[in-house]
Amino acid sequence: MARHLAQRGKRVKAGITARQRVPGRLPALPELDRLIHERIRLGIVSALAANASLSFNDLKRILKTTDGNLSVHARKLEEAEYISCLKYFEGRVPRTDYRLTPAGRRALGEYLDQMEEWIRVTRE
Repeated sequence: MARHLAQRGKRVKAGITARQRVPGRLPALPELDRLIHERIRLGIVSALAANASLSFNDLKRILKTTDGNLSVHARKLEEAEYISCLKYFEGRVPRTDYRLTPAGRRALGEYLDQMEEWIRVTRE
């Protein structure tokens, strides 16, 4: 590939194009919220943004993931106070419901703004 690009008049060194090496040529891009950027966590906050609340089983079904994977990611979002968790029993059956907190809604909004900026710059 490097040879192909060099033949087209572009210099390539270690996979970096000449355009990328020129200081000041690329606009500064916003840093993405790494907590939300992970696929399962983005799925959780997005699903909760579109619903008042969702059960653990609803999220697991929507995201097509395992109990353990969902638990780990939900816990990280809960620790960051992006989501809240309510555990209770229906009869003898344990239930867990999640809601997006105001802080989580703000964080998702900021993340979407950051992604829109990345998309805008990429399309230019």
